[in-house]
Amino acid sequence: MPAEVSRTAAQPGAANHLRRRALLLVNQHARRGGEAIDAALAVLAAGGVEVEEHDYPKKDPIPEAIRARAGAFDGVIVGGGDGTLHAAAPALVETGLPLGILPLGTGNDLARSLGIDPNPVMAARVIAEGQVREVDLGEVNGHLFWNVASIGFSVELAQELTAATKRRWGRLGYALAALRVLRRLRRFTAELAHEGWIERVRTVQVTVGNGRHYGGGMTVAAAAALDDGLLHGYSLEVRH
Repeated sequence: MPAEVSRTAAQPGAANHLRRRALLLVNQHARRGGEAIDAALAVLAAGGVEVEEHDYPKKDPIPEAIRARAGAFDGVIVGGGDGTLHAAAPALVETGLPLGILPLGTGNDLARSLGIDPNPVMAARVIAEGQVREVDLGEVNGHLFWNVASIGFSVELAQELTAATKRRWGRLGYALAALRVLRRLRRFTAELAHEGWIERVRTVQVTVGNGRHYGGGMTVAAAAALDDGLLHGYSLEVRH
């Protein structure tokens, strides 16, 4: 699973261009996607951001919504969790539009890594103030990622963590899903190639991180940053 990091034009805070027109995409299926964001929209309006909200059903997923409307806007504001932001990444890179984040998911790890407040109103202030930060995106097997790419335990955990569990239990849902996954967990052999070395390990998980956080607040590396041009990784090796 070779991974690489590249610099992109996607930004966590809105650029000054967002003081003109922004496309707002809110995932109503995110854990907090059904919350009223009127107060956040008021902050944006007061900051000179003209927002047009677009509902995207499953037949019109978020990347297509961004690509189809890229020429009419100066930036994109995405309301949702890390899954929604992950889906938006390819279209943001292709169009070069800056990104503003309203954290409405369960983990909100990208927002946490960027120091964006989980309160949508506070996050809207970051956008309205035009705070800009250029960040990296990782790429593995042709797929872009903001936070991490993993094999093993965390992948099974993500598959076990249903939308219903997240809505009912929030971040506690990660622990409940983990207990179910641990019952069937098995080690596997992996070869890790890095910095000219190849290590052969018996592990339950290999994680390559671009940012600092993933999985609802777990840490890949305390010193990791989304703009350090580096990938950080770890292998979770246990005897039983």
